[in-house]
Amino acid sequence: MKKREGFRHSKDRDRDRIQALRESGHSQKEIAQVLFVSKSAISRELKRNPTKVGRYVVNRAQADRQEKRTNSKRPGMKIEENPEFKRYIIRQLQSLRFPDEIAGRMRAEDTTPRVGTAAIYKWLYSDDGKPYCRHLCTKRSRRKCQKRASKRILISDRIPLSERPVAGMHAEGDLFVSPRTSGSRACGLLVVAKETKMFMGSIVLSKKYVVIVPTMQKITRRLSLDTYTFDNGIENVAHRQFGAPGYFCDKGSLWQKPDVEGGIGLVRRRFLPKGTNLSDIPDNLFQSQLHLLNSKWRKSLGYRSAYEAALEAGIIDCVPRILLTRAVAFR
Repeated sequence: MKKREGFRHSKDRDRDRIQALRESGHSQKEIAQVLFVSKSAISRELKRNPTKVGRYVVNRAQADRQEKRTNSKRPGMKIEENPEFKRYIIRQLQSLRFPDEIAGRMRAEDTTPRVGTAAIYKWLYSDDGKPYCRHLCTKRSRRKCQKRASKRILISDRIPLSERPVAGMHAEGDLFVSPRTSGSRACGLLVVAKETKMFMGSIVLSKKYVVIVPTMQKITRRLSLDTYTFDNGIENVAHRQFGAPGYFCDKGSLWQKPDVEGGIGLVRRRFLPKGTNLSDIPDNLFQSQLHLLNSKWRKSLGYRSAYEAALEAGIIDCVPRILLTRAVAFR
């Protein structure tokens, strides 16, 4: 079978040259050779934009092209033309699903019709989908730039991350804190299993090791993990008592534990934005929020939830039964 030639749309500079060469008496074949396109492409362009006297005028051709492109499609047209499909997407958004979750799950299940993540966002940011933007975690169209990570205190008996064994189930841990102006020392402790994206954590009263150690020991007993990865925060001075070996990032290299950093960002965007006084957050509410995040369909897991991946990997024996509180109260 003969291979089809490459295709591209005519541009403004192409139309200028078509008009100039046409008025100079050049044939369609000669114009096509100058523009490196097929002769049929020049023929179609001339037939689409003729004047009453048969001349080709570039200004009119460009205006007609712009009008056709504007009226050809509108954002979210595929969603708006299928009411049942639209209701499905709205239900998933109301269930705190991200657009990439919804699109990925439809692709994984091979459902018809389906749309991609970009199409869902275009529909949400259009006039038809704008009322449903309130279900997005950020409620805005632009991502907020993250500040550079500050330097951390080095732990005296720290083991560098380069010595961590390759095999085994690894996890990353970190804290997120209350604002300084609140006068509260309460923190959120989050642990993320790398292979399964399983979230575990708790609201703790302070960074003191007498508070952190029992909480980490409890998490270690609940999850079958082999190692932890930490930064150089002072809360990790008693890391040898956590129940599993701890390995540490290089100084100022928080990118070496991306899963927990991304997990904290997810908690911040979805439930507990910066400025939230964590001493006002009951631990059962935080557990309910982590339960919702563990139920998310994740692209990195083949659009499975963290619970499904953790059960398959043997990190947990069963999905915990958690009393769901109003996890969206602080959105």
